[in-house]
Amino acid sequence: MSTLSITGTLKAELIKYLEEQNSAELLDTYLFFLEKKFDLHPVVFVKDKIIYQNADDAVAKVTEEGKLWHKTEIKIGYGPPSINEETKKIYICPFTGKVFGDNTHPNPQDAIYDWVSKCPENTEMAGGVKAKRFFISEDPEVIKNYIKPVKEPVSKAVYSSAITGKLFNSKEAVIADFKKNYLKPIALAEVQSQKRFKPHENFLVLFQEQLQEDKIEAFVEALAQYEEFHPYVSEWVEEE
Repeated sequence: MSTLSITGTLKAELIKYLEEQNSAELLDTYLFFLEKKFDLHPVVFVKDKIIYQNADDAVAKVTEEGKLWHKTEIKIGYGPPSINEETKKIYICPFTGKVFGDNTHPNPQDAIYDWVSKCPENTEMAGGVKAKRFFISEDPEVIKNYIKPVKEPVSKAVYSSAITGKLFNSKEAVIADFKKNYLKPIALAEVQSQKRFKPHENFLVLFQEQLQEDKIEAFVEALAQYEEFHPYVSEWVEEE
């Protein structure tokens, strides 16, 4: 039988765990021990009903299967210019340079009134309210100063969640969303009794390796070396 040593923090955590249980079963206690020894943090990916040994393992496996994210491309367009070659008359905000054209806005005069009345840079007051002052020009030479070249749409690579279809700026953001919203923590002791979910193949191998009878016996033998565990060890031995 292989020897096993339980000391330090792990010993203290086992004592605390056993003291908190109304009836400490050997298998549950051993699974708690494995969880702490191997730093396991099992999670369930509820959508696929699969249990992984930790969140990073879930990310790796789901990514391998192409079920986490897809790289895609979006077009970032720009709105039509405020002024163009066909504009004959413009209305200009003297505080910000905002401009409205007679052929690019359905009601440019009302628009400029509304703009200057709310403009943060407009500090001029008239009758207790902001002054409705603005400029008007029909001079082609003035108008052409406001004509800007049309910007072509640009492409940007982004990532979409394979689960929801939502777009994210980076792959890391998709992963963070996946960990936060789609993985549910589960105690290792609960994995054994699950009927709705099943362990991933790699996790199942770990279970099979660690749940060998000789390993459980070595665990009990290691606990028996400490007086604090004697009541529990005696109870488990009597139940066999």
